[in-house]
Amino acid sequence: MHYVTVEGLTKSYGAAPLFENISFHIEEGDKIALVALNGTGKSTLLRILCGKEVPDSGKSWIHKDVTVVMLEQQADFNPNKSVLENIFNYSHPILQAIKNYELLTDDNQEPDLDKLTDAIARMDELNAWHFDSKVKQILGKLNIHQLDQPVGSLSGGQQKRVALAKVLIDIGFEHTHTLLIMDEPTNHLDVSMIEWLENYLDQERVTLLLVTHDRYFLDSVCNEIMEIDRQQLFIYKGNYENYLEKKAAREEMDKSSTEKARNQYRKELEWMRKQPKARTTKSKSRIDAFYDVEKRASQRLEQQQLELNVKMTRLGGKILELKKVYKSFGDLHILKGFDYTFKKGERIGVVGKNGVGKSTFLNMLMGLEPADSGKINVGETVVFGNYSQQGLIVKEDMRVIEFVKNIAEHFPLADGTKVSAAQFLQLFLFTPEKQYTFISKLSGGEKRRLFLLSLLFRNPNFLILDEPTNDLDLPTLSILEDFLLNYQGCILIVSHDRYFMDKLVDHLFVFEGDGVVRDFPGNYTQYREWEKDQDKIKEMPAPVAAAAPTATAAPVAAPLAPQKKMSFKEKRELELLEKDIADLEAEKKGIDAKMSAGDLPYEQLEPLTRRIGEVIQLLDEKSMRWLELSE
Repeated sequence: MHYVTVEGLTKSYGAAPLFENISFHIEEGDKIALVALNGTGKSTLLRILCGKEVPDSGKSWIHKDVTVVMLEQQADFNPNKSVLENIFNYSHPILQAIKNYELLTDDNQEPDLDKLTDAIARMDELNAWHFDSKVKQILGKLNIHQLDQPVGSLSGGQQKRVALAKVLIDIGFEHTHTLLIMDEPTNHLDVSMIEWLENYLDQERVTLLLVTHDRYFLDSVCNEIMEIDRQQLFIYKGNYENYLEKKAAREEMDKSSTEKARNQYRKELEWMRKQPKARTTKSKSRIDAFYDVEKRASQRLEQQQLELNVKMTRLGGKILELKKVYKSFGDLHILKGFDYTFKKGERIGVVGKNGVGKSTFLNMLMGLEPADSGKINVGETVVFGNYSQQGLIVKEDMRVIEFVKNIAEHFPLADGTKVSAAQFLQLFLFTPEKQYTFISKLSGGEKRRLFLLSLLFRNPNFLILDEPTNDLDLPTLSILEDFLLNYQGCILIVSHDRYFMDKLVDHLFVFEGDGVVRDFPGNYTQYREWEKDQDKIKEMPAPVAAAAPTATAAPVAAPLAPQKKMSFKEKRELELLEKDIADLEAEKKGIDAKMSAGDLPYEQLEPLTRRIGEVIQLLDEKSMRWLELSE
């Protein structure tokens, strides 16, 4: 089914267009990633498709049966309402039935039996139990538990997770045909959540258009990449690796074409200068062609590789030493007797679930947060470069070039030469026109890029990067990676971007919770593989103990762990799951019998094939939930 058609779309802010005369189509089942430099119109294009912005020219057509659901970077919630009220904020009958049931079966209160009976009857009537199970799965995986908490009291990251949960729940209750648009869905998610979201979107039969900087996520979820480059749209079928190969080939052709245009331009320019004022009609057509050649010849091919031999501030023998460091906030233990001595050129990744104290650990190293006990000794030659999540704090009525020149006019290189502030800005993809833009006019991603640039321009020798990849575009990430690979100082990185971590770090500090920090020798992917192996070992049955030598020896019973009592809601869910699993098994058996008969026409076979896939997936989900409750 045809979902979206975009023809000749143009949008400008100021003199230069973000994109010009772009066209594309979206078909049912497409999973498309949109990539481009920050500030070149990715979010604007998504908002145009949702009807939240209007193009300058061109048109976008969406099929009348398609519902568009969008996850924006900034969630639009009522801060005074609870998480539950914000998630279930419109009057779909199934959503309202689940909302009423969840409110009545809250573990913190005894349910009104009459109301509960009515709520269960309504759930039965609407066959809403499958959807309720799906809601629980989404909320649980995104670590959203306190549903009665006002959204205004949540952190930015928690609000982003609530917004993501709302969108995923919405697409389950919308019409059959839904276009899901997501702007940076992996921001503020830890890696286990990102991996779950990958699997969820991969399994769901959803049509998807997303903006993301997470290359593993993009590679796992998407089968097509659209790129906005120099105001034009380029489409690449396939994965991220294929996109890189095809893009490199296109840029090589563009370079060759531009060189030819420049040679032709020189000849045409000479002819133009020789022409008399009174020109013939034939000359006029050649003049028109001249301006076309001039436009092609003046194209700039953005160089997205950064090769700087940095003159780094000298780093002495003593760098950073931690001895028996303890830190906690009430019952939350962050460090318990942590010992470590940093060496020159170390590249360490810091990983762990949200809320275990990773950012606090970084602040302690820089002296911004005191330790409860122990010693943190910093070498005299250490110059920290702190890329924090707070971002750029600066007067926004200042131009980009003025901001950088206030730090220094030139950036020194190891060979004794210097790069000017303007040249350094260009290396980080700020064009001469952009350099004279006011900071207030920059996009969120461009401000992050400027913050990163200003940090590196100060020549630190110990970089501390807290979520550096959030809101950065793929070209800028490529530049940052190249810079850091050539960087001679120490690097400490907190990031949920697995691709970024795998490329840069030598080993990991894994914050396992309760003050335990594991020093893992390897990158993030290696750590995840090791972690999965450990989980398999834990799941293996314990070896059977040898028989006692004498019959009279009475076995000593091991103390049983206290079992959590099932709530009323969980008992009810377990009963319904048993019934649902039996019904699904019977349906699967019936479909198998029909399909194996071999006499069905294609128009009957196709929906049966589709349905048996859905039945198998439902059986897996419900069986897993049944096991969880049974335990």
